Amino acid sequence: MPALREALAHAADLSQRLSQVSVRTYQNPYTAVEWPTSVEPEADWFTSPEHVSLYGTPLWDDLDEGGRMRLAFWEAANFYSLNIHGEKTLMNGLASRLYRKDLLNVTDYLHHFLDEENKHSIYFGGFCTRYARIYPSHQVQLSAERARDVEDFLFFAKTMVFEEIADELNRIQAGDDRLHPLARFINDNHHREETRHLVFGREVVAALWQACAPSWDTETVAAVRAELRDFFLASWREYYNPMVYADAGFAEPWEVAELAWQHPSQRQRRRALSRRCLNYLSNADIMGEDYLDA
Repeated sequence: MPALREALAHAADLSQRLSQVSVRTYQNPYTAVEWPTSVEPEADWFTSPEHVSLYGTPLWDDLDEGGRMRLAFWEAANFYSLNIHGEKTLMNGLASRLYRKDLLNVTDYLHHFLDEENKHSIYFGGFCTRYARIYPSHQVQLSAERARDVEDFLFFAKTMVFEEIADELNRIQAGDDRLHPLARFINDNHHREETRHLVFGREVVAALWQACAPSWDTETVAAVRAELRDFFLASWREYYNPMVYADAGFAEPWEVAELAWQHPSQRQRRRALSRRCLNYLSNADIMGEDYLDA
């Protein structure tokens, strides 16, 4: 596809620079961290309290310190589980695009991207399998037949949206001295490498949109925007997991999830954490400012 090759040509230099950084900062995930024999969910913070899904709601006020820490622990496990599932989808998509003719100028960095996402999964999975569990994902994977340029755009755009949300939380928690050192390490490590992935992702998403959207009819553009918006909302919805509330000891976990999702303080938090991504999508003319109506 000549338009796509031309659009990605300017990403070749960026890809090369990012590849050099990946080589220079290469890390062995099997030796980079010492896993504690056990952790104490009610004695340490594993999620920053302000970013627990019940923070700011009446249910948070009803919890004692131990109950808040227990909830924060299970929310950390959910956050890591979401990353595991997101990275499985991402790795499948990257692997299927390796050495494609129209992506050859960025293939070298796709190798690093794939390697780093695999290493992230080792850390996230290491925590969940040692101390908690891996929660299932409820994201619906669509398999509709559509043009390759539409599929490419949605793959990279969804990847960017997912990683933008996660990275905001990683960045905040990496610098939170209240967190258990293991939680800080996992968040910090992920943030450092995701910074490169997001630079690459924004470049590719903009290039794909500029190259492909002008040739799409009105219905295709509307469908792409609707699917991306639905993905945005579904991604956020998984941060309000009834299984987490059940593990944390709540008797009515589905009701808790709905209360948390609807609460004004949580709407405000989602919008704040999504602002960077929303601004990017708006500035790129992909979506408007009212993109996240939740």
